Amino acid sequence: MTTILRRAYHISAFSWYAFIVKSLLAKEGEQLPAGIFVYGGPWKYLTFLNLLLQMVFFGLAAALDLQSGKNAEHTLNRCKDFLFSVFAFPVGMFVVLLFWSIFAYDRELVYPASIDSFFPPWINHAMHTLVLPVLLGEVLVQPHTYPRTKHALAALGVVGLAYLSWIIWVYLSVGIWVYPLLGRFSTPGLVGFFFFNMTVVTLLYLLGDKLNSHVWTKKH
Repeated sequence: MTTILRRAYHISAFSWYAFIVKSLLAKEGEQLPAGIFVYGGPWKYLTFLNLLLQMVFFGLAAALDLQSGKNAEHTLNRCKDFLFSVFAFPVGMFVVLLFWSIFAYDRELVYPASIDSFFPPWINHAMHTLVLPVLLGEVLVQPHTYPRTKHALAALGVVGLAYLSWIIWVYLSVGIWVYPLLGRFSTPGLVGFFFFNMTVVTLLYLLGDKLNSHVWTKKH
C-alpha cells in the first residue's frame, strides 16, 4: 500500500508541476504587464526555476518508482535524494517563505498588483503556496538519504552564487532589477541580503534533514 501511495503521489506531483510549467510557458508572446520585462523571459525568476526543479525531481522519483525496487539504479536513487535534500526542499520552502513575507510587507516589492491581470490567483498560489505542502507530503511518503552537510552547503553556495550572478547580469544588461526590492539596497546591502538569504536556505536544509530523520526514525 505504501508503494502504491508513493507512486501515485510522485506521478500526481510531477503531472501538476508539468501542467503549471506548461501554463506559464504558454504565456510567452502575450503582452506583458508593468512589473515584468522581456529580457531573460521566465528564466530570470527563482519562482520559475524552482517549478522546473520540482518537476524534474518528481519526474525522476516517478520514473524510479516504476522500476522494481531492487533493480532501481543505485546512482539514480542517490541523485534523487541529493536533488531533494539539497535543492528541492530548501529552495522550494525558501521561495514560499520569502515571497509571502515580502508580499505581506509590500507586494509591490516582489509581485506588483499589475501582474494580477496576467496571472490569475490560482497560478500565483500554484507557484508560491502549494509548493510547501507538496514538499511536506514528500517527507511523509518516502525517506531520503542526506549527504554530508559540508557537501550540501557547498552545492547550495555554488547555486546561490550562480543565480546571484545571473540576476546581476540581467540588471547590467537592461538596467532593471528582476525584483523591485533589490533596487532598495546599496551594494553592501545587496551583499548582506544575499548572505541573509543563504542563511535562511541553510536553515531550511537543516530543517529538512531533521524532519526526515524524525519522521522515518519513528516509523522504523
